[in-house]
Amino acid sequence: MRKAFLYVVLLLPLFFGFSSAFGNPSPDTESTEISSVNSVMQVAEPEELQEEGEHHAPPGWTVIPFVALLLMIATGPLFYEHFWHKNYPKIAVALAVMVVAYYLLVLHNTHGPVHALAEYVQFIALLASLYIASGGIMIDIDKKATPMANVLLLFAGAVIANLIGTTGASMLLIRPFVRLNKTRIKPYHIIFFIFIVSNIGGSLTPIGDPPLFLGFLRGVPFFWTLTHNLVPWFVGVVLMIGIFLALDLRNKADADPSEDVTYTGQIRLIGWRNFGWLAIVIVSVFLDPNVFDWVPGIHYDGQTFSFIREIIMFSVAYLSYKYARNDALKGNEFSFEPIREVAFIFIGIFGTMMPALELVGNFAASPEGAPLINHNSLYWGTGMLSGFLDNAPTYINFLTAAMASQNASINQIAEVVAFANGEYHDSILDLKAISVAAVFFGAFTYIGNGPNFMVKSIAEQIGIKMPSFFGYIIRFSIPFLLPLLLVIWLIFFAFAPT
Repeated sequence: MRKAFLYVVLLLPLFFGFSSAFGNPSPDTESTEISSVNSVMQVAEPEELQEEGEHHAPPGWTVIPFVALLLMIATGPLFYEHFWHKNYPKIAVALAVMVVAYYLLVLHNTHGPVHALAEYVQFIALLASLYIASGGIMIDIDKKATPMANVLLLFAGAVIANLIGTTGASMLLIRPFVRLNKTRIKPYHIIFFIFIVSNIGGSLTPIGDPPLFLGFLRGVPFFWTLTHNLVPWFVGVVLMIGIFLALDLRNKADADPSEDVTYTGQIRLIGWRNFGWLAIVIVSVFLDPNVFDWVPGIHYDGQTFSFIREIIMFSVAYLSYKYARNDALKGNEFSFEPIREVAFIFIGIFGTMMPALELVGNFAASPEGAPLINHNSLYWGTGMLSGFLDNAPTYINFLTAAMASQNASINQIAEVVAFANGEYHDSILDLKAISVAAVFFGAFTYIGNGPNFMVKSIAEQIGIKMPSFFGYIIRFSIPFLLPLLLVIWLIFFAFAPT
């Protein structure tokens, strides 16, 4: 089971016939492997791997709780909705506890759970603060709903996502987008909003999407993503908006038969002071002890974890809600349920996905897997896992594997900078493939990126019947998103010189 799982992920491009485009592996890939103890966040020396690997590597069957959680997320709302909505917090926590307990009591591995906990706290602090602060801002667009108005809003969202993050942009614009289309709203409006604003749009800055933010904290220069992802971002956004426009032009469901309705064309903003809270969140993302020595941190096992940033973010979440204008909250129909659902679901995901990420990371840096590491396999491997795991730890895992395959460590900022600057064989192309894939493929399922689930939950609270987990994939991801991902691969990676 273990090898089958690993080969499916890293040999996925072979099934599509991509092997002819693969680059040559770099020499001397056998001397460095990812430690199973620290596979997501830390690279161990080869001697440590030989000593620790036998005791701490999870068996293949440990991915079962993660697979079970995914299946329940997919089937619960469809086949046992009442039971799922009542018990999903208990189920998610129970499955996470099972895996964490196995790591602690059987594998005697505290590193994985501690790193997963730290990543979860960082993840939920950012999402909660952006969600609550933006919930106190009401944008009312008094315009007639037209396909072109929707296109302009989606493109604006794709730009704004790079300034306040995909979560901030999604929470700020999803309600105005729904209100604008209140007489003609369809599920595809929400899905393409997730594609464009909640994912692809945030490709240009580390603030844009959590995977890129983690890369920045590890040493990737701030403007690296703008320099290298700008053209893929533009192509992806324009093509996806073009597909949306073709669908929206066919939507004749405007339910308002009156020809006497007049629109002022004005945009009304209530709760503008909450932009100040959003600004505090954005500034605080840079307060990381791994970037600035003067920022205090928690030291554990050679790693330094931030806590000042998270305290600020949780404080913003509390204060921005306490002092928000009631008419803005009421106009937005603000509720804590979407962030509550994300918080519990992702406790389960972060807790249960540790073995999956670790097994893939170990295999990628092994003598069997290292020769498969190149920009093509990194694009499809990072992408497919980002669609079904959270894309932030997936980004770190594959960057760790890519650097380890070239005898470089993700824990050395100087080596990460060198990797980003192309001082290793094909490293710029490798990092670009990881970055683009993590962000773009994050839209493939509801759980690929945090904002996806929140946008879905908000839409359902408003009364829009959203497709199920599998319905989302079958009706939208496969026919619309997958061809775009293939086009991006063909243009930017398939025939790139090595």
